[in-house]
Amino acid sequence: MKEHESGLGAYIRLFFQRRFNLHLDKANEEEVVTAIKANTVFVGPSLWTLIFAIFIASIGLNVNSTAVIIGAMLISPLMGPIIGIGLGIGTNDLALVRQGGRNLLIATLISIATSTLYFYITPLHDAQSELLARTTPSIWDVFIAFVGGLAGAIAVTRKEKSNVIPGVAIATALMPPLCTAGFGLASGNLLFFAGAIYLFFINSLFICISTYLIVRFLKFNKKYFEDRNTEKKVSRYILITVLVTVLPSIYLAYGIVQKSIFENSAQRFIREEFNFSNTQVVNKSFKYSRNSKEIDLLLIGSELPKSTVDSIRSKLSTYKLKGTELIIRQGLDARANVDFSQIKASIMEDVFNRDSLAKKVVSSNKNEKSIPDIREELRSLFPAIKSYSLANTVIINTDTLKRDTALQFTATFNATMSDSDKNKMAKWLKARLSTDKLKVVLE
Repeated sequence: MKEHESGLGAYIRLFFQRRFNLHLDKANEEEVVTAIKANTVFVGPSLWTLIFAIFIASIGLNVNSTAVIIGAMLISPLMGPIIGIGLGIGTNDLALVRQGGRNLLIATLISIATSTLYFYITPLHDAQSELLARTTPSIWDVFIAFVGGLAGAIAVTRKEKSNVIPGVAIATALMPPLCTAGFGLASGNLLFFAGAIYLFFINSLFICISTYLIVRFLKFNKKYFEDRNTEKKVSRYILITVLVTVLPSIYLAYGIVQKSIFENSAQRFIREEFNFSNTQVVNKSFKYSRNSKEIDLLLIGSELPKSTVDSIRSKLSTYKLKGTELIIRQGLDARANVDFSQIKASIMEDVFNRDSLAKKVVSSNKNEKSIPDIREELRSLFPAIKSYSLANTVIINTDTLKRDTALQFTATFNATMSDSDKNKMAKWLKARLSTDKLKVVLE
């Protein structure tokens, strides 16, 4: 029995070793290092490619075009210096760390200057959703950068190159934050600038850390020095560089996690506790800092009594929102915060849509054929008819949203008509009225 269990355990262990072995298809270490070093330098074509890519990304952010932004990220060569820094840290290569850091700084400054120039001269100055999305980093940006960096580091160490690197460039979004930083400078919005630079810093840092982890896992050769004191000094400098970079990011990442948890809890609190038939939350905003938390709500409809509001406030701790200030604006206070320009715009849009619909109906009616007077013809051909109506009718299906129009003929008789006479009448009506869409109702 023990031998069977041992054999099963060995099989499972062998299965995972074969399936998840990163040493399979690993490229020659010297080739990998040479290729990464070459991609860390921004001169000539690489620099011009970066500038053009920044212009494309800025235009995409300006006109809110996701496709254009993705195209710019595919062109961008920004991943090179970041992976180079991670490789340098993992192999004790201080010169590579310096080279990667210097070129990343140059690329960052040129990118911000290019995007600032574009947003300064463009006639479109509104912040679109693609721009705003790059001003408030979240914990998901950290996870994406870290996991994307792992994928990118694995890809650059393979013999067969794949489309992983372009995919990582898109997922981690290094360029849009730099363009947004340029927009912040051009528009004088320093909060936009700070948030975008912070997002770029997070993405770069965690891609760098991911590269370092993969390099050490694959056991790349470290750089050793004949002088042990020099080696210790280099290792000390690299360690200090890593700590100075990582420790603030851990602190900032912790703040991002706490803010994300707060916002998710606040969303759930509003969704579950403000579910009223005659009262609706029309606007909500959250403010979070380490010292204070606030939920600000604007309600319309029936005013909630004080007892209900107090009861809702007492449930904040249930949603892990203890110490959060809940501000509820309703009644006169709510009306004081309503944007009447938006209401007017909404009313005008509704009126315009109704007017357009009415014009379409009139136009449709004009295009319809006029209904002829067939009273004398019917009386001579079918004397049994007592009265009739003939009009255009809208046919509505109850099981689908489809609608259709048809002529409807309805008639009453003085005497009973045979089925053959009724069929004859229907055929004559279709021929006389020149339509196949005719609904005949005989009473």
